[in-house]
Amino acid sequence: MNTITESKIQNIENAIETIADWQKAGQKVVFTNGCFDIVHLGHIDYLEKARALGDRLVLGLNTDASVSRLKGPLRPVVNEYARARLMAALSFVDAVILFDEPTPSQLIEAVKPDILVKGDDYTIENIAGSDFVLSRGGEVKTIALVQGYSTSALIEKIKQGY
Repeated sequence: MNTITESKIQNIENAIETIADWQKAGQKVVFTNGCFDIVHLGHIDYLEKARALGDRLVLGLNTDASVSRLKGPLRPVVNEYARARLMAALSFVDAVILFDEPTPSQLIEAVKPDILVKGDDYTIENIAGSDFVLSRGGEVKTIALVQGYSTSALIEKIKQGY
């Protein structure tokens, strides 16, 4: 059964075609990425603001193996299928693409977004794929993060309380 949310979760080949169609129609495609393990207000605020920068929001989602390499062997808490469905269920997310590489650079080069976005805990120079996007005439932006929200802090709070 292919639900509405599952149809937003695309493999790279389908995503390239879909994104190219959006761009041919004159739509600005925004790309961001992350683990999005235990979704919280900070994630929602960030993604909503990212989508407001263009017409479509494409989200690169780290695979379970990738999250474990980045965050440690006990992560992710929520598996990649569930994380992908959660992200796809958000009305302001238009496509979700899983990636396993250490950075989303290859994915960014494949989908060719018009705007690349990360949180303001990054500088534009440190954002993977920024050189590529800028070289094509695209934009790279940072978004202010909501203070006090992080998955790691949330996990610590849960551990201390239980």
